[in-house]
Amino acid sequence: MNSKRPHILWADDEIDMLKPHIMFLNSKGYDVTTARSGVDALREASQSSFDLVILDENMPGITGLETLSRLKEALPHIPVVMITKSEEENIMDMAIGSKIADYLIKPVNPNQILLSIKKLLHSPQLVAQQSLNSYRDEFSRISTLTYSASSLDDWMELYRKLTYWQIELEEPGAPGDMAEILVSQMNDANLAFAKFVAARYSSWLADETADAPLMSHSIMSRRILPLLDAGRKVWLIVIDNFRLDQWISVSSMFSDTFNIDTDLYCAILPTATQYCRNAIFSGLMPAEIARTFPQLWVDEDSDEGKNINEEPLIASFMQRMRRKFAFSYTKLNDSDACARLIEKVSSLAANNLNVVVVNFIDMLSHARTESKAVRELAGTDAAYRSITRSWFIHSPLNELFRAIAASGATALLTTDHGTIRVDTPVKVAADRNINSNLRYKVGRNLGVNSSKVLEVKNAADFMLPNPGISSSYIFARGRDFFAYPTNFNKYAQHYADTFQHGGISMQEMLVPAVTLTPKTIK
Repeated sequence: MNSKRPHILWADDEIDMLKPHIMFLNSKGYDVTTARSGVDALREASQSSFDLVILDENMPGITGLETLSRLKEALPHIPVVMITKSEEENIMDMAIGSKIADYLIKPVNPNQILLSIKKLLHSPQLVAQQSLNSYRDEFSRISTLTYSASSLDDWMELYRKLTYWQIELEEPGAPGDMAEILVSQMNDANLAFAKFVAARYSSWLADETADAPLMSHSIMSRRILPLLDAGRKVWLIVIDNFRLDQWISVSSMFSDTFNIDTDLYCAILPTATQYCRNAIFSGLMPAEIARTFPQLWVDEDSDEGKNINEEPLIASFMQRMRRKFAFSYTKLNDSDACARLIEKVSSLAANNLNVVVVNFIDMLSHARTESKAVRELAGTDAAYRSITRSWFIHSPLNELFRAIAASGATALLTTDHGTIRVDTPVKVAADRNINSNLRYKVGRNLGVNSSKVLEVKNAADFMLPNPGISSSYIFARGRDFFAYPTNFNKYAQHYADTFQHGGISMQEMLVPAVTLTPKTIK
């Protein structure tokens, strides 16, 4: 027997009548061993290695379901296809409850059997091949859009496409060369996106019309206030460092309780918590916050926490908008805090607005930078998404969303900014007290290759606080990060392949703004 051919065990007391089916499977590249009873099937399974078992439910001696139970106990990894003459629902329920891989009802034809086998044994390869073919067809369209995108909507469409293919081509069984080509396309797109942002960003900030891009400082006025004014109860959930691909990885968990409307918005620069989240809650750009509420803005060189005034900023927004909506503010740093919040959902239901900040993914990205073990667990973007999904499944946050849905409130799930996995160090010489962020720097006498960065010499152009005479902001592009000349190689090696934020990339700036409406609401 050719060991490369899949080996199938087929147990049926009428196996002689199935010889044409077995010959058909042989012709399709499968080796089939037969058994006439459950006892024979268990003996064969204990003596040989099989890739799949086909099991008749109604056999003399021990039944198919009993055989299934013993097979699963001894060989839990082998997929089992149950075939039966019975259409009784309780038989189906017991089989499915025993974790069969597929269920067929007699009479079955050879193509039905072949389809089930292909689905169970070759699905990843078939999906990967189809994805590869589809990506080849899409490759030129993505390249064309990269260099023809003329609006932020065009860039959002491109980013959605690239993210879709990133997820598809990182699935198990996908060819690595195509994934590498996609990485190259993503890198090219990010460099082109940085040029686009440099040319348009200040004009977006000056545009106060309804056609202006949705940005951090307009989330409250354009997404939250309309819902509140319409009499809706609203939860604003801000998950720090939450990217589009991570949202896609968890979105299916919300589909049974919410109607989902996924949008993207543009995070402001720098794509850092201090700037983006304060802009979200205040409805103002950082320069406006520093000027209007100096007591609520914390400068870069301060040792004070940069996001300690979020609740007062929400209150200032409501006052400025002349709204008297009752609201709450909660920051979640661990599961215990989330569990305590769930207990309070019913009492918070009277509020017009409940704001929740969730810091898990931010903590994960920082832990990945500093911990070798976490870096191993989240070594790729696909692994990073997987950890995010696992966290959603097992954390109380999943229960919190169900409680929100049960209360009938609408939830806006969003983030302050995303992250990008960096790989290329760029030397920057700066004063000793410069800010520590690896994707943007602010200060005087910044020595850097100007072709590698976006430099903003006039902070007012980007509506950022003026750090002082002769000071400027510089932003890293693509997958670059800043490293100091002193101990450059050590610094570069430590931070290469870590997730960072603060600079200009689609992953950091084009982020989810998802409206979740309970399905009980018409």
